[in-house]
Amino acid sequence: MRLFPILAAILVIAAIYAFVFERDRVLALLPQPDATEEAVADEAPAPAEDQGAGEDAAAGEPAVSVVAVHSKARPIDRAVVVRGQTEADRQVELRAETTGQVVSEPLRKGSFVDEGEVLCELDPGTRESVLAEAQARLAEAQARVPEAQAKKPEAEARVEEADARLTEAESRLAEAEINANAASRLSEDGYASQTRVAATEAAVRGAEAGIVSARAGLRAAESGLDTVAANVEAAKAGVQSAQAAVASAKREIERLTISAPFSGLLESDSAERGSLLQPGSLCATVIRLDPMMLVGYVPETAVSRVEMGATARAELASGETVEGEVVFISRAADETTRTFRVDIQVPNPELSLRDGQTAEIEIAAEGTNAHLLPTSAMTLNDEGTLGVRTVGEDKLVSFVPVSLLRDTPNGAWLAGLPAEADVIVIGQEYVTDGVEVAPVFREVGQ
Repeated sequence: MRLFPILAAILVIAAIYAFVFERDRVLALLPQPDATEEAVADEAPAPAEDQGAGEDAAAGEPAVSVVAVHSKARPIDRAVVVRGQTEADRQVELRAETTGQVVSEPLRKGSFVDEGEVLCELDPGTRESVLAEAQARLAEAQARVPEAQAKKPEAEARVEEADARLTEAESRLAEAEINANAASRLSEDGYASQTRVAATEAAVRGAEAGIVSARAGLRAAESGLDTVAANVEAAKAGVQSAQAAVASAKREIERLTISAPFSGLLESDSAERGSLLQPGSLCATVIRLDPMMLVGYVPETAVSRVEMGATARAELASGETVEGEVVFISRAADETTRTFRVDIQVPNPELSLRDGQTAEIEIAAEGTNAHLLPTSAMTLNDEGTLGVRTVGEDKLVSFVPVSLLRDTPNGAWLAGLPAEADVIVIGQEYVTDGVEVAPVFREVGQ
């Protein structure tokens, strides 16, 4: 019963010995590999594990068979791909600014409303009476202004009269002083009696008293003029106050009607008739879906490639495809994700797009030349650099670093290769730089 395991072990040891120490002789006995993908895939690993494969080939060892493709660079549109969602162009919640009971019939959600259409109308109550009272007070205040202004000319005339009296009194004083001086000199020379001197001095005192009286009259007239001016200003202030009261009453009546600020759809029912709305209570929500906005967040590594007015294409989760253009690029990054908001305006005349739908957005950017190759052709070198291995004219392998532009179901678009290159697509993991290979070429799509 133990004979079979022993024989199996002996055969395995013999096979390992032949493969490791007598590999060349074993390979010589085998038929030459057929130029097919399957034969290459089976035989390619044999020389790839050893770092000295290039030295063996240079010493006359048979070249390693690989499968390669003739690849040519083609221009592609380097679209910036982001995930986002649809968003209504405008959305507003209409709320009451005053207290009142709804007296209008409600509109149901989904209804289309025009700009200025009444959504909620509140009971005016006594507001009309308040407005009428404010208007009556305004008329009364306006009537007081001409009355107050009519007294101003009279007060100004009194001031002029008082000023004239003061001037006359000053003239009399000057005359009395001259007469007094003359009488005093004549009395000293014996030409005037003491009685005359006393009379002239009495006239001076009387003229001085007249000046004091005239000045008092002037002050009284000026005070009266100031009072009249103050009454005019008070009347004008009363008019302004009354006008403010009228404007406030009218504004309060305007708040009773809540209208749509723009044409759109009702996202919610308007307030039910008979319900009481307080300041801040919701009347209705209106959204505008035409045009529709696509909102995406572009990483900071790609935001410089997005330009205003660039065309964009989006595929919604429902399978629908839409096109639009970039109308906004944020200048400030999101603090959490370090991404930049981009808004794309999309026509939506049929209102088929809804707010909040998920979309995969492709924003057109500056094009470049790239190679479309199978994703399996990419590999890493010893430093961890992404690239592909190519076959030169001398049949030697070279590693070329590449950058991945876009991944598609048909392969990956790679940049960094020359315009034309022979890229190894099978067996690249089993060869290194400088190794001579025997490439078998196939079409790119095979």
